[in-house]
Formats: sequence, structure tokens, C-alpha cells
Amino acid sequence: MDIAAAFAAQRYAAARPATTPDPAVAAATEAVQSFAETLQKGDDTARAAMTGAADPHALVQALGEAKFAVDTAVTVRNKVVEAYQEILRMPV
Repeated sequence: MDIAAAFAAQRYAAARPATTPDPAVAAATEAVQSFAETLQKGDDTARAAMTGAADPHALVQALGEAKFAVDTAVTVRNKVVEAYQEILRMPV
């Protein structure tokens, strides 16, 4: 192994930790996946209730969870928009 390859390997090893995912991004990804699963569960339960395969209590519970998830997502979106508007109002 020549010296240039050794230096390249050292630089790669030093730069590798910079490519690890940010925990905040991982948490946001998990939240989005949970949101999608909740909506899918509500949809599946609603379809099952229409065919008579699910009881009304399960339908109400699944739809309540889906409504709560959508309300939470809308609230977070509104906060992000408000923060963006505040940034735009800052003097440069």
C-alpha cells in the first residue's frame, strides 16, 4: 500500500463520523412514519367497518386517533409557518 492510499484511508475514516445521521432527523422520520401508520390504520379500519369486519368501537377509536394525528400535524405546520414568517420579518 502506498502512502497516498494510506492518507486517503485516514481522511475517509476521519470524515466518516460527519456522515452519521442527525438524531433530530431520525426522530422526525420516525414521527412521519408513525403519522402515516396511524392514518393507514384508520383507513383500514374504516374499510373493514363498511364491510362488517370491524366493530363500531374500533372504528371510532381509529378515527379518533387519525383526527388527533392530523390535528397535531396541522399544529406543527402552523408553528413552522409562524417561525418562517418571523424570520422573514427580521432586519438584515
